[in-house]
Amino acid sequence: MPPAPGDPALRRPGPPTVKVVFNSFGGRYNDNPRAIYEALVARGTEMDAVWLARPDLRADFPAGVQTVETWGPDARAAVESADVIVSNDGISREWDKQPTTTYLQTWHGTPLKRLHRDAVWAPEGRLELVMQDIARWDHLLSPNAASTPHLRSAFGFTGPVHETGYPRNDVLSAPDRDRRRARVRAALGIADHVTAVLYAPTWRDDLVLADDGPAHTFPVDLGDLARGLGPDHVLLVRLHAMVSDRLEVQGTAPLLDVSRHPDISELYLVAAVLVTDYSSTMFDFAVTGKPIVHFTYDLEHYRDDLRGFYFDLAEIAPGPLLTTSEQVLTAIAGLGGRPWMPTERYNRFRERFCSLEDGAATERVLQLFFPTDGHPGRPGDTPVPTNDEPRR
Repeated sequence: MPPAPGDPALRRPGPPTVKVVFNSFGGRYNDNPRAIYEALVARGTEMDAVWLARPDLRADFPAGVQTVETWGPDARAAVESADVIVSNDGISREWDKQPTTTYLQTWHGTPLKRLHRDAVWAPEGRLELVMQDIARWDHLLSPNAASTPHLRSAFGFTGPVHETGYPRNDVLSAPDRDRRRARVRAALGIADHVTAVLYAPTWRDDLVLADDGPAHTFPVDLGDLARGLGPDHVLLVRLHAMVSDRLEVQGTAPLLDVSRHPDISELYLVAAVLVTDYSSTMFDFAVTGKPIVHFTYDLEHYRDDLRGFYFDLAEIAPGPLLTTSEQVLTAIAGLGGRPWMPTERYNRFRERFCSLEDGAATERVLQLFFPTDGHPGRPGDTPVPTNDEPRR
């Protein structure tokens, strides 16, 4: 007897649930993978999503987010059975990538400092470990056209590079950015009249990776720097993930250690000015149109002996290059309470590096890798710019 209309036997099966593994900075809930994940959830995508999570950071993950311990046996099983892997850093452990898996490497910054194969110095064995993971990548995101050739060179990556902008920066242009800013400031205990200054330096390879390197210390007393800003300011210190576990931020108010804040994009909204050095934070913060000051006390050593630069920092820097804390304090004080107007130099920087940071980067990535009418992880015809020229 044939099944009656409406019988379950007549219903077409829906698309299979896609299994997606997310990884950010070795077990954190942030950055480009977070933006992509949350957009998929908001869209109602049918997926079995798993995050690699450090046990000590599990509380940073929202309730209901499925996690497995980073580098544990469940993590290996997850990546080896995934349909799509979305990571902003290398997964440089032993695991076997399946032919049916698509590995999307989003990376995590516009490179000023030379990376991996292009770096002036690297400890023995580090490049081999990184290259092992790069061999698994299927696609790489680029934040802008200026970065694409340098990412190819650094990684030796010959697959498709998609110039989409960075999903993590969409919040900086989102309609609710003022509401989010107020919420985060309240959570950090920053009063409305207080000006927040974000200090976000990068890490030094010789202080972290070399077995016989010098001890990692701050170039200034952070408490003195915070107090020098004045009573109506607060210094937010955001350490790089490579050093946040080995350095203790010491000092009293007005000083806040925000290294454990889940996502730095929210701190960009909170801060009125960024103090950095050679970090890619300058490229992200510039999306906000707010001032940037560079504390480059070890410029020659970092540029000539340690990493090297892809761009001439003195030529492209959106803000002044300063070598002492006194100069930094003077520069911040000079901003005053009046509205800041971007300089011509700052605008050129934004045009070159931030042209794709228009609030729609996440949607471009979803169109590519999670199309509503296509197969997840397999980009088809799309208007999203793709640089598929391999490195010569």
